[in-house]
Amino acid sequence: MSSYQFPFQTNVYHGKVRDVYSIKNDWLVMIASNRISAFDVILPRPIPYKGQVLNQIAAYMLEATRDICPNWLVEVPTPNSSIGKRCTPFKIEMVVRGNVVGHAWRTYSSGKRELCGVTMPEGLRENDFFPSPIITPSTKADAGHDEDISKEEIIAKGLATEAEWAILEDYTLKLFARGKEIAASRGLILADTKYEFGKIGDTIYLMDEVHTPDSSRYFYADGFEQRQATGDKQKQLSKEFVREWLIANNFMGKEGQTVPEMTDEWIDTISKRYIELYEKVIGKTFVPEEISEEKTYEKIQIALERLLLP
Repeated sequence: MSSYQFPFQTNVYHGKVRDVYSIKNDWLVMIASNRISAFDVILPRPIPYKGQVLNQIAAYMLEATRDICPNWLVEVPTPNSSIGKRCTPFKIEMVVRGNVVGHAWRTYSSGKRELCGVTMPEGLRENDFFPSPIITPSTKADAGHDEDISKEEIIAKGLATEAEWAILEDYTLKLFARGKEIAASRGLILADTKYEFGKIGDTIYLMDEVHTPDSSRYFYADGFEQRQATGDKQKQLSKEFVREWLIANNFMGKEGQTVPEMTDEWIDTISKRYIELYEKVIGKTFVPEEISEEKTYEKIQIALERLLLP
């Protein structure tokens, strides 16, 4: 795990998949690594080009949603890095679901009909659309597992005021609607995703990555209804296939469990799936760029010098 030292750097945080540098407490440098995590565990081998895929999709989506709400991004100096405004984050993730899939389906199929204080209707099959999108927030853990939390608990615990929640909810639903529009134009269904927000002064900003395969789940629209009708597995573009592989190999991040061996072939498969999602969502051919650590540092430093000029 590399660690840089930038001019006026005040802090560095190595997350599960990204390294975040604070500059003068006003700016953030976010470097998307090739690390991959599942069940809140960093898997032992990196995925080629994953950082570039995530960073470039996020930059594209942040630009495509600026009219909905302000966001943190200012510049993309290298394929795998971004510079933006440093916000004070809300300690919650705004998870929004259009379809009953993943964690929502695992909850639903266990017989429960409530998730994060939201009631889910009877009679749904896996991957069915909810009557309308639902917001099922989670706490944002610095370490370990994120936890489900309801709107009422968020307000009661002071993680957001009632007025702030109203803005977060409004932004989340509008961003999800835009994400679904973009996905539909590419022959995809955005099934679920998550957003993170923070504040500068009294203004709420969208932070972090948006509509990437690490934070979202996409289905192929072509044949979706037919597959639902016949009970066939949906074709999806997301990180869920990695989770499914881990579950099939008896790993869910629990104590005493061991991550199964990740062969070269499996690493190559994961990388190709990430690139496939980039090309499908962005609608352009992915151009892999090899960039050395030295060149990454140099380009970020040049960008920072420009931003920090009085």
